Amino acid sequence: MDEQMVLDQLIRMSLEIAKPELDAVILGEGNTSAKISDEAFFVKGSGKYLGRSAADTFVKVDLKGALAMLDGPDLTDNQIKDALFDLRADKTNPLKPSVETTFHGYLLSLPGINFVAHTHPTAVNMITCSVNGKEIVKSRIFPDEIVYCGIEPVWIDYVDPGLTLGRTIRQEVTKFQDKHGCNPKMIMMQNHGLIAIGKTAHECEAITAEAIKAARVLRGAMQFGGIKYFTEEQVNRIYTRPDEAYRQQQFK
Repeated sequence: MDEQMVLDQLIRMSLEIAKPELDAVILGEGNTSAKISDEAFFVKGSGKYLGRSAADTFVKVDLKGALAMLDGPDLTDNQIKDALFDLRADKTNPLKPSVETTFHGYLLSLPGINFVAHTHPTAVNMITCSVNGKEIVKSRIFPDEIVYCGIEPVWIDYVDPGLTLGRTIRQEVTKFQDKHGCNPKMIMMQNHGLIAIGKTAHECEAITAEAIKAARVLRGAMQFGGIKYFTEEQVNRIYTRPDEAYRQQQFK
């Protein structure tokens, strides 16, 4: 896929997840990204509205440079700002790459991952901002949630957005990979929001939509007496069924 095709798909994905009916982002919330090559990726410019996404919403940045920031020393806020500007492929572009550029770079460096969509859905944040958020999302509750959103989410306790968050996401995703032998499909961040990661733009759209539906169902189940979770055996059965694996391939 050439660079223009990647950008076109990123724009379309960003507009899709910013639709008002999803209630996933307003104003300048959220950020998205797409891998161009092993050397570069597009990421949303800081302060830009996903709902108004266009070619000038995104900045082409250095992928290896973003990964180097994760491995480098701690930086002050001003040093991080300067480092993000330095990542731009075109130094004349006035946009500052999103403060979350480092976690986008890390996730896009994972095998098979080409798109990332970070949003702040109201329904999801009702859970991530609750005192029992981690417990509430401990297991799955219906088959399509497993098919689209994976066997379980990665949960991130609240940390400072930016470089610290990028390092924490890398740490927790590595634990998930060690446990399950695959990449996660979604990350839930306490008091922050949702990240969908996928091979295609459509996969990120599907994960985001299904995660929002699941959050709404969880809220309703709590109102009707409590949540009936699948057992670990049931989750694993659905996740490994050949017919469900076939369905997963259809939205990639």
